[in-house]
Amino acid sequence: MFQRLYPRAVRPRSADNLNPIGGLERLPGCCLDSCLFRNCQVIGNDVVCVRGINDARTGKLVAEVPDNRPDVVRQGPEIHGVSLGYLLDAQGVNLSGVEFRTKASTSARDRAHVETEVLEWIERYLQIEMILDLDSAEWQSPVASLRQLRQIGEAEDLAVEVRRQWKLGNDPIPNMTELLEEKGLKVLTAVLPDRVSGFTCLVKRRDGESDLPVIVVNNQFSLERRRLTLAHELAHRLIDTNSLSDKDEERAANLFGGAFLMEKDHLLREVGKHRNALGYKELIDLKRLYRVSGAALLMRLRQLDVISDSTLVYAFQTIARGWRTQEPEELEPPDLRGQRERARRFERLCYRALAEGLISLAKAAELLRLPVPEVEAGLKGPQRADEDHR
Repeated sequence: MFQRLYPRAVRPRSADNLNPIGGLERLPGCCLDSCLFRNCQVIGNDVVCVRGINDARTGKLVAEVPDNRPDVVRQGPEIHGVSLGYLLDAQGVNLSGVEFRTKASTSARDRAHVETEVLEWIERYLQIEMILDLDSAEWQSPVASLRQLRQIGEAEDLAVEVRRQWKLGNDPIPNMTELLEEKGLKVLTAVLPDRVSGFTCLVKRRDGESDLPVIVVNNQFSLERRRLTLAHELAHRLIDTNSLSDKDEERAANLFGGAFLMEKDHLLREVGKHRNALGYKELIDLKRLYRVSGAALLMRLRQLDVISDSTLVYAFQTIARGWRTQEPEELEPPDLRGQRERARRFERLCYRALAEGLISLAKAAELLRLPVPEVEAGLKGPQRADEDHR
């Protein structure tokens, strides 16, 4: 578990009129219940609190900030020369519940590295939402409470229910990342340790704010595999972990992923209810239709009893030989690995704030972790950006 209470570069200095409360230095009389960040900082001669800006030498209020008014918080610091970044960086964020799907293949060091990266990314995400005066997207869970499964096969019914609740119909899902972001999940594609497809975690916030569910996927894997990982990790956000053993929960999540991406009735219409043999070109066309891996498609056909065990084994020995380790005719060329179906909401919000003049070009580049010229081109278009620098 990680917790950041202060900005990375600057920690508050002690002052005579500050009281340590719960490990934080706080102004006397600071309202603990209404404080947005539950943090005070000494910046120059000013003590910055969400209630306002106090002079550290006199303790007198310089500028009051009304409760629960982020728009005023945004204006107040600028008037007194206090960086908005200091206020935003003061948000308390706890990262918890990180669980790798393949625990045995990851070291504690690898897991700590990824957890730190997620924390740093979610902090930037929350910053831009605060700047835009947005509530963090609410997780629109399709189930009222975590679903208790009595057996693995019930994951198929859960996938049907999720599609129905989200009004997805039976058609293939064109963009899994966009769908999950639309439903309030934070999605990050990052370089993960080898053989780790992805994991889920909860970002816990203070002051009673709701937890933020996050799904992280390995951008070194094929698009087909990333889509299945997203569906698999979605299942982990919906299934009660106490209802099945760890092994059975993984199997249920795999079943859910296949059923969610390859809806039963739609697939049976495309391929038929029973097949004795399959051809290479047909399988490639089907995997492109559902945007899944060839191996996952074959396993789904077996789950639905479209093909028998012997037909499945024969396929993996002949036309699908090697498909378990090497994806045939990938949807995403290797040189564009991780670029398609990327999470784009955070990027859009950064450019929105930049276009509205709420953040500077340098701040946008800092949030996006991109060079300033690239961000400027994203705002103005490459031709206009080039003209401005001639």
